[in-house]
Parts: sequence; C-alpha cells; structure tokens
Amino acid sequence: MPHVELFTDGACSGNPGPGGWGYLLRHPKTGKVRERNGGEKQTTNNRMELSAVIEGLGDLTRPSIVELYSDSQYVLKGLNEWMAGWKKRGWKTASKQPVKNVDLWKMLDELKAKHELRFHWVKGHDGHRENERVDDLAVMARDEMAGR
Repeated sequence: MPHVELFTDGACSGNPGPGGWGYLLRHPKTGKVRERNGGEKQTTNNRMELSAVIEGLGDLTRPSIVELYSDSQYVLKGLNEWMAGWKKRGWKTASKQPVKNVDLWKMLDELKAKHELRFHWVKGHDGHRENERVDDLAVMARDEMAGR
C-alpha cells in the first residue's frame, strides 16, 4: 500500500465569512509534492479545516497509508475519537444533538474507509514548515474569496 503525507489547514475571516482551505500531499518515496487550495465565500473555519482533508484524501487514486498532519483538534479528534460514536447514534452527539457539518463528516467517513489514516497534531503558527505552507495556501484562497 502506498504511503503518503497529507498536511492540511483551513482559514476564515469571520465565522462565518469568506474561507479557504489548503493541502500539501507528499509521496516520501518519490519526493513528489502536490498542493491545492480553494474556498467558499460564506463558510466557517471548521468547514474549511474539514474541506482541506476531504480534498487531499480525494486526490489519492488508490488506497494508501496516510500520515495526516493538522493543527485542528476538531478534525483529528472527530476522525479518531468522535466519529464512531456519532455514527452509532445516527450522527448525533453524546447530548443527542445533530452533528455539526454532518455532510462533510459523512464524506470523510467514506474516504476514511478507503485508507489507513494515522493522525498527527502540529501546533499552528509555530514554524512547522509544511503547516506554515498549507496555512499560506488557505489564507490565499480565503483572501481571494473575500475579493482581496
């Protein structure tokens, strides 16, 4: 199974407001890197964080071992800890409330089933080279959505 590294980030001005996502996908064996970004005119930071992971995983053409790096505890805990319980409860939280961003979580659930994900939290804005790069990509997309 191929092994890849996926670095993701989201950005938003206002919450909701214009937002952007960015990812960097690296194949350690070949050194090949792919970067992409995008955004929405009216969204939230959490939706952009989730979108970055969805877009990055969606770019993989075959099942892979994915080292997922994110500064979002929401994304990492959601995928690694909370999602199984949400699904058992019919996409409800422990307090029986509907899961926010359920449309994106369901997409991630489908993508997660295709790959072996390994989760890595990185501190945001702390000089981590790839995290800084995906932050730049997300901010560029956010600014484009805001008309800057």
